[in-house]
Amino acid sequence: MRSPKGMGSLDKLSLVERTNKSGAPVARLIGFAVSEVADGRAVATLKAGPQHANPMGTLHGGILCDIADAAMGMAFASTLAPEESFTTVEINMNFFRPVWKAAIRAEAKVVRRGKMLGYVECEMKDEKGHLLAKASSTCLVLRGEKAEGR
Repeated sequence: MRSPKGMGSLDKLSLVERTNKSGAPVARLIGFAVSEVADGRAVATLKAGPQHANPMGTLHGGILCDIADAAMGMAFASTLAPEESFTTVEINMNFFRPVWKAAIRAEAKVVRRGKMLGYVECEMKDEKGHLLAKASSTCLVLRGEKAEGR
């Protein structure tokens, strides 16, 4: 996995802190946290409960998509040079088993980091190690004016 120069371990720690504090309102809203960010890898966790249920009483699929998106985004962000930003252009989700209440761990890794595009995969498991879902995303690297304010 190729990682551009410029983002040190302090910057990666800052990504975790910004996501878990006031920097990511969606994390507070849903209740997830980003616990790890390394070169091309990130982990998001969520204690799923009744507040995350769909009308059928199981975990809403959009919640799994949110934590997967957070983990994949942080994994990809860890590969960016200081002058780069990115945007997600596609997410794919596959759901394997229903969830009612569980401690969910979404572990993402950058599979391919090109000059303009990246491909990231994420596995979501419960505390027993059961595979709940898998996700993938395609990310577009932004530079110059396109990266400003992102």
